[in-house]
Amino acid sequence: MAASASPIRRLRAGLALALGSTLALAMIAIPPASAKAAPRLLQLSSDPYTNTTSQHQTEVEPDTYAFGSTIVAAVQVGRFFDGGASNIGFATSTDGGKTWTDGFLPATTPFSTPSGVYQRLSDPSVAFDARDNVWLISYLGLFPNGSSAVDVIVSRSTDGGLTWSAPVIVNASGDFNDKNWTVCDNTASSPFYGNCYTEFDDNTFADLIHMSTSTNGGETWGPALSTHNSAHGIGGQPVVQPSGKVVVPIDGFAGRAGSLMAFTSGDGGASWSNAIIVTLHQFAPISGNLRSGTLPSAEVDASGTVYVAFPDCRFEVKCAANDIVITTSSDGVTWTDPARVPADAIGSGVDHFIPGLAVDPSTSGSGAHLGLVYYFYPSVDCTASTCQLDVGFISSANGGATWSASQQLAGPMPLSWLANTNQGRMVGDYMSTSFVGGPAFPALISANAPSDSVFDEALFTVKGGISVTGGPNSSHGDVVVGSPNTTPIYTPPATVQ
Repeated sequence: MAASASPIRRLRAGLALALGSTLALAMIAIPPASAKAAPRLLQLSSDPYTNTTSQHQTEVEPDTYAFGSTIVAAVQVGRFFDGGASNIGFATSTDGGKTWTDGFLPATTPFSTPSGVYQRLSDPSVAFDARDNVWLISYLGLFPNGSSAVDVIVSRSTDGGLTWSAPVIVNASGDFNDKNWTVCDNTASSPFYGNCYTEFDDNTFADLIHMSTSTNGGETWGPALSTHNSAHGIGGQPVVQPSGKVVVPIDGFAGRAGSLMAFTSGDGGASWSNAIIVTLHQFAPISGNLRSGTLPSAEVDASGTVYVAFPDCRFEVKCAANDIVITTSSDGVTWTDPARVPADAIGSGVDHFIPGLAVDPSTSGSGAHLGLVYYFYPSVDCTASTCQLDVGFISSANGGATWSASQQLAGPMPLSWLANTNQGRMVGDYMSTSFVGGPAFPALISANAPSDSVFDEALFTVKGGISVTGGPNSSHGDVVVGSPNTTPIYTPPATVQ
């Protein structure tokens, strides 16, 4: 893949994080998708910035992580048209989602307090290191001190995600790095307990995949290591099995239309395997010029089974619309055939994309609890002026063997309500769900109509979370595994975020 003509083009949106202040959290009711009332949404953050160089009020591209009774969300805040955001924001609950504290990362950009050397930020990812009791938000720092570089950086919290450090360098090679994601090994019996791993790609070298490891709670990071076969890709989401083995599903560039790939490490990040092709992408382009692609969402259950969700059109006639599909693996090498999540009936014309998968880490196997949040269009055949964006949620109490009925959480939203970028209207290239005890807490972006030139697009979750239900979705059937359409119809652009 060739490098972008402009480095900003490839960056994801984010949320502003800084000195913690408690936000007066707004609760809004979303119109029900059916006779059953939809869950009430709780606003977690709001864009405070006023610089004229980026778009306000905009928050996009959330991630979350939960451990014990604490959940931390991170999001881009103040999205720039041509890439990045004014800051990264956070929202933290230490009581299982009952109350939240929000704020923005310090010492990052000219807009933060205190100010920092980066001009913009992007791509927040949240992790927790149980051995060192440290929360991490990894993200991209654009154009330090006016350079053209993009660094991979982390901010650390040692007080339960309530306040955060100045940025710590993961990789500052001077290249254009992209699409970072961080995870830590939190299994006390693992030989690599406490190791944290950050995946990113180097766009300067055609998205060469890199991994960096920290053994001291994110204070310092090791060198950038490639896969054994020097694979290229973007948007990897590493997970760690109880044995300490790291599995990294990633949006790879092998195959005409791209592919889901995966690679592993069994030695604590000292080396990385070849990246193998799990399946070729079959993806129907999203209507309306909305930023959306094939990035995976990955999780692991208590037994070490890895679940990966991604959008795919193989089960629809002529690949006319996307479903969310899931593949699983016990070792990162052998994977099941992708299975369709039955959020809607085959042939319904509903288009599903940008999944955020959660697996309850206390469950496993046939009793694994899954929660899946996603965006969707009720009609795939829409245009920039007619598309209505919605947020859906579906769950399984038996490892994906059957699924609940789907719920509408937010929407409909005309695309004109969303932050504008040079790659289309934006809610984010990814979203997230995390379990805190029994309930799942999806992190989603919802918007209201702009007022003049000011948007109203912010980070929300469901008040009290959503309980997983185990019954099959009788209207749409159980997970379908069948003979897929084998002809990919989509070739990704040369630059992907």
